[in-house]
This record gives sequence, structure tokens and C-alpha cells, in this order.
Amino acid sequence: MKLRTVAILSLVLLLPLSLSAQKKKKRVVKKPVIEQPQEDPRITNMREMTQQILIIDSIVTDKRIFLSHLRISQEAGTIMSTQQFLNQSQDDSTSVFINEMGNKAYFSLPDDSLHHQLYTIDKLGDEWSRPIALQGISDGISEAAYPFMLTDGITFYFAGKGPESIGGYDIFFTRYDSHSSRFMKPENLGMPFNSEANDYMYAIDEYNRIGYFVSDRRQPEGKVCIYIFVPSDSRKNYDLSDYSEQQIRNFSTISQIADTWGNGTERQAALERLKHLSVAAKQSKAVPTADASQQLIINDALTYSSAKDFRSREAAALYEQLIKARKQLSTLNAELDSAREDYAKANAADREGMKRELLLGEQEVLQLSERIKTLEKQARNTEIKVIN
Repeated sequence: MKLRTVAILSLVLLLPLSLSAQKKKKRVVKKPVIEQPQEDPRITNMREMTQQILIIDSIVTDKRIFLSHLRISQEAGTIMSTQQFLNQSQDDSTSVFINEMGNKAYFSLPDDSLHHQLYTIDKLGDEWSRPIALQGISDGISEAAYPFMLTDGITFYFAGKGPESIGGYDIFFTRYDSHSSRFMKPENLGMPFNSEANDYMYAIDEYNRIGYFVSDRRQPEGKVCIYIFVPSDSRKNYDLSDYSEQQIRNFSTISQIADTWGNGTERQAALERLKHLSVAAKQSKAVPTADASQQLIINDALTYSSAKDFRSREAAALYEQLIKARKQLSTLNAELDSAREDYAKANAADREGMKRELLLGEQEVLQLSERIKTLEKQARNTEIKVIN
């Protein structure tokens, strides 16, 4: 009896210890591990290669009218909407670029699958030729729009969607290869011009050293931001050793345009050039449109379209040489474009004989283009000396 009592007492004493142990062994429920999404390696690499540029200003506006805010001189060409150029009512209007001579245009139109593709046409006399699709642009690009060609007639920019873009539209550049009569594979322009949003347009006024690119990053539906910057002759990237990771990220996404201003001297000079461009644009709208091939901008207030406009006889003589050279270039370009079409249709044997003529023609175009630029500067500067 005593043994049973002792056993019961022992169990009573051990029971709290057992319950305590059970409490300590209570199963801990682990929280699920949430994996952080990995950034696209292309974006990481692109950020590390962010180009150093000076963004002098920005404008937020409706996407449907942003083209009206792009101020470029006549020497750089003309940008307008496809709706205006083709005289059509289009809900998906993009843009048309017409070269400084007014005899070649680039634009986009939707194909059978309603994807925009790029075309070019030439002005022969008073009429435009039939549209021809640009060759080589579709390499890595499923949709392309918003074209712009530099005055060299070789370097080409556009907005494209496809495997090579990191957002919707990205800005790409390519160059025309005269040997193959097609454009080289387009390359992504990188950051800060491109983002994970839509980046639509890139345009450069080489004469005034003013550039534009357009993006809907951080913008509400239907709005875009136009960034106005100073283009450089060569690409310079931010040195990763000079800045923190956060600073590089801010530069790549354009967190604040003021971060790019430096001491402000270069920005102020660029703002003055931009102001002159705006004044010239308003004046050009206030007067009847003249033949662009006859015009020469003298200064912000004067644009001549006849030798009679000049006060300097020397400048007038240079102007007449300029007009003659422009007509020669227009004719030569038309002949060269026709020769390129023939070359593209010819067989391998005939191409060998045509290649040399094409190369000679292209060299002549480059030489004549340089002569035109020289005559423009000489005529302008000579006249300015007399009127000032």
C-alpha cells in the first residue's frame, strides 16, 4: 500500500515537468520565404553603362501633341505627325522625318498585323515615290516608329519594341550600310535615354547642339515628358568608381535633371540656344512657308530665300553657289536612290559592276554635303558682318 502511494506521489510530481517539456517542444511554424524578383541582367548592365549627359530642361505634355514642342532648325530637317503629312485621320498617328533638303522622308505605318514598321519615300520633282520598307531594321525589332536621321544621311534613330527592348518602346540607333543597301542591326541606345516604360523619340539639332528624347516614365496615362539635353560628339559613361550605387541609379532613371547640371555654365548657354530656336520657330509660323531648298537662316530674326535679300554682294554670290549645290545634291540623291533599287534587284554578276558606281556616287554625295555646309556658313557669316 505504501509503495502504491509513493508511486502515485511520484507521478503527480513528474506531471508538471512533463507538461512543461511538452510546451517547450511545441512545433514552430516557419514563415514562408518570399523570393525577391531578380532584375533583368540587361537592365543591370545598362545601368552600369549609363551615359553622362547634360539635361537642361524637361516638359510634361499630352502625348498626342508632343511633336509640337520639338524645336529643330531647318538645317536639321522637319518633324511632323503622319496624320499631317499623309493628310489622313489616324488615331495611331506617329511621326514623319523629312531631311533638310526636303526630298526624302521616313515614317511608320501599321502592317497587316497592326504593328508599325518603317518606310522611306523620295521626292521626284513635285511628287513622292511609293513607300519602300527599310531593310535591316526588323532585326531584333518587332515594331518600329518615330524615325530621325542625322544630316550625314547614315546615322538613324527610331523607337522600337521587341526582344532587344527593356520596356515597351526603346530608342535604338543604326547606320546605313551602302555596301549591302540596308541598315545594320539596331543597337539599344541604353540609359538614361531608355527605361522600363515607353521611350518614344530621339531627335538632334546638330547646328544648335540641342537634343530631345521623349518618355512616359513616371507619367500618368496619356502624358509624356520631353527631356531636352546637350548632345555630345562621343559617348562618355559615368565612372562607377566616382559615384555610389544609388547615385548611378539616380542618373540612369533621371531622378532629378538638376543632378546633371554641374556648375550650370554649359546649361545656361544651351538654354540661350534653345530660346533662339523657339523664337525662330514662332517667326516661321508667322510668315508664308517658302521652298526649304531656297532658304538660309542668317540669325534668329532673319531667314533669306532669295539672292535679292542679301546686303552683301559677296554673301549673295555664295548663296547662289549654295542653291546650285543643293539642286545638284537633290538630283544626285535621286539618281543614287534609283541606282540602289536597281542594285538590290540585280544578280550577283551585275552587282559587281554596279558596286563601284554606287560607291563613287556616295562619296560624291558626302563631298557635296560638306561643300553645302561650308557655303551656308560662309554666306551667313559674310552677311552678318555687313548687317551688324
